[in-house]
Amino acid sequence: MRVRRSFVVIALAAALAGCGSTQALKPAPGTPLPVAPYGATATPAIKDLLTPSVQARPRRTGEVLTRSQERQSDEYDLPPR
Repeated sequence: MRVRRSFVVIALAAALAGCGSTQALKPAPGTPLPVAPYGATATPAIKDLLTPSVQARPRRTGEVLTRSQERQSDEYDLPPR
């Protein structure tokens, strides 16, 4: 009975730990945005800081395989021993 009760408590704690805020992110009152990066002429806006770069989230291409190519033989593709 004790094991079951402790399991329920742990499961409840894990469920509550997964909860998070759904409001928009903004800096704390009275704190400024980060300083401008080296070489930048202006400090980026909040929207610019929260938008991932192309390298962080690449776009998918709609390009499909247009022609089939026969595979080259692989000398190291040996059957199992």
